[in-house]
Amino acid sequence: MQHATKGWGSGLLGVLIFSGSLPATRVAVSGFTPLFLTSARAVIAALLRMGLLLALGRARPKSGDLLPLATVALGVVVGFPLLTALALQHITSARSVVFIGLLPLATAIFGVLRGGERPRPAFWPFAMGGAAVVAGFAVAHGGVATPAGDLLMVAAVLVCGLGYAEGARLSRHLGGWQVISWALLIALPFMAALALATRPDTWSGIGGPAWLGLAYVSVFSMLVGFVFWYRGLALGGIAAVGQLQLLQPFFGLTLAGLLLGEPVAWTMIAATLVVILCVAGARRFA
Repeated sequence: MQHATKGWGSGLLGVLIFSGSLPATRVAVSGFTPLFLTSARAVIAALLRMGLLLALGRARPKSGDLLPLATVALGVVVGFPLLTALALQHITSARSVVFIGLLPLATAIFGVLRGGERPRPAFWPFAMGGAAVVAGFAVAHGGVATPAGDLLMVAAVLVCGLGYAEGARLSRHLGGWQVISWALLIALPFMAALALATRPDTWSGIGGPAWLGLAYVSVFSMLVGFVFWYRGLALGGIAAVGQLQLLQPFFGLTLAGLLLGEPVAWTMIAATLVVILCVAGARRFA
């Protein structure tokens, strides 16, 4: 029980850090393209982690860990950021939240398939109910559908759910910070090439807020948040703690309202309360 409580606390902290990605990304894309932002934040995070691994003299992962680490890199370092960036060229951010609401459910399913977890049957109605509330909220707020954008978001959710579950499984013996560190290093060559190919033609017109946004998504969204998130999944259970992701869109919208002056509707507050009840029920029966 103590491990589970620590896992939920660590997972919630990870979700709060990830929630800051929404306003930070909105600010950052005022100066950078989505593709450059996606690749640059991974490169910066990888270089920071490379220095830490060298300073601490950590041993390399075992050969049996390399394929799972590559799966993590494909899912959360390359796949999800890149696929969502491409999807947002076809759909609105409101529409993307429909699919983000399905991510906890995908994480839970991969937790069963890859993590060997067996939630009680009563867990699944709460998990599906929470996903339905988030998706319904997004649809009601003007999401526009296109086949290309929707297919890209489905692919993003699937690879990210697999990456979360695989990373949590590895964290049980590697540690959360080492999992994301090695995953970032595996993805570094590809992301560095993408960053070079999509770099801005000139740097002079990029304002300070855009640089601050890039710094946040590089250090916190791509690095620090995953340390707490993978620790939470490993200690509290992939399927159970993964349901905390249902709160991420609402935390992100709240932060956007506080920091960027965007309106916070009463329907968002009502939906958040229902999602909290679904998360509590999922925890009870996980």
